[in-house]
Amino acid sequence: MTNMKKILGMGTALALLLGVSACGSSSSSSTSTSTTKTKVTLTVWGPSEDQTNSSSWLPKMETAFQKAHPEYTITWKNSVVAEGDAATTVKQDPTAAADVYMFANDQLGTLIDAKAIGQLSTAAVKQVKKQNTKSMITSVTGTDGNLYGVPYTGNTWFMYYNKSKFTSSDIKSLNKMLTKGKVSFNLSNAWYLPAFYVGADATIFGKNGTDSSAGIKLGDNATEVTKFLVSLVNNKNFVADDDNGAGLAALKNGTADVLFSGTWSADDVKTALGDNYAAAQLPKFTTEDGNTYQMKSFSGSKAAAYNPNAKNPKAAALFAAFLGSTHAQKEHFTMRSIVPTDTSLTDAVSDNPAAVAQMNTIANTSTLQSTLAGMSDFWDPCATFGKAIVNKQITTSNAAAKTTSWQSSYNK
Repeated sequence: MTNMKKILGMGTALALLLGVSACGSSSSSSTSTSTTKTKVTLTVWGPSEDQTNSSSWLPKMETAFQKAHPEYTITWKNSVVAEGDAATTVKQDPTAAADVYMFANDQLGTLIDAKAIGQLSTAAVKQVKKQNTKSMITSVTGTDGNLYGVPYTGNTWFMYYNKSKFTSSDIKSLNKMLTKGKVSFNLSNAWYLPAFYVGADATIFGKNGTDSSAGIKLGDNATEVTKFLVSLVNNKNFVADDDNGAGLAALKNGTADVLFSGTWSADDVKTALGDNYAAAQLPKFTTEDGNTYQMKSFSGSKAAAYNPNAKNPKAAALFAAFLGSTHAQKEHFTMRSIVPTDTSLTDAVSDNPAAVAQMNTIANTSTLQSTLAGMSDFWDPCATFGKAIVNKQITTSNAAAKTTSWQSSYNK
């Protein structure tokens, strides 16, 4: 890390940013008419895969940004901090953290509370709103209504399947798929299990995930859903996936035909299924009561942000916007198959099944994961409940009592 002393107060930093323009595809070729160059050092944090060598995505974007902004002479200092670790690392000392970093949007509340993430300028907000769907815009919107990050990829999971086993009609119903092939699912993982309950009417901090006073409500149909899941694990065609990759292993050896995962599994699944490789948004499921619900995965984004404590917050904000520009997102997909959020790039990724499945899932079969700090209280009880279902400790006869007990853990 570069030890940066805070030379600008928050108010001054934001005032300076009022004139900051985003570096989207329409502005990436802008140049300065000034002959005076400003020397700037920008410390950037991102995942290791983006900076393995000088030809990697991040160094390439830095070179492109320097070319687009000759008004700066930039010294780059890159370090490895994965998106999922950004908040934990940044909040340790925001004044000594990176000028620009990539983060998973569920950390937004933590970063705002730490005063470690800068509010986007008017121009950057315009860029984000032009490029993204409503859910992606919301994913980087604070509870104050302001935007704090520039999305560059979605973050969710969907369904991979063996297309030799299922028709285009089959994949719309989980129940139908269970009659024609082996379906793996990670019920013991708290990121996956809620898809059934949220689909049935559960809410986590309100409809939009932004109301802390609304709390966590499993909903009136929760017991019905629990009974469905009890039946699911007892189905001969169900395969229990886990965090160690049991589902992928089953897909590879032919004992499973379906895997629920994200784009990070695309290459492995394609290798496993070969010509039968396919992906789609989530299916619906029908309970024993005869009600049909749509599965809904948690979704969010990964985004670029700037640190308001940076020595040159204007340059930092410009570069953060550049990392989410149309050009940068297209290069990210070309180089690493990172699926863009920019809707203008939909056609560019239309021949990639995982990319299309992710886009469709975010648009049609997902719910925005809350960025509120209270989400930290959700995960452990959910995982414990899922493991109890998988281990058959929850049965049809005790489903109501166990579901009520799970809800009670959130009421305390």
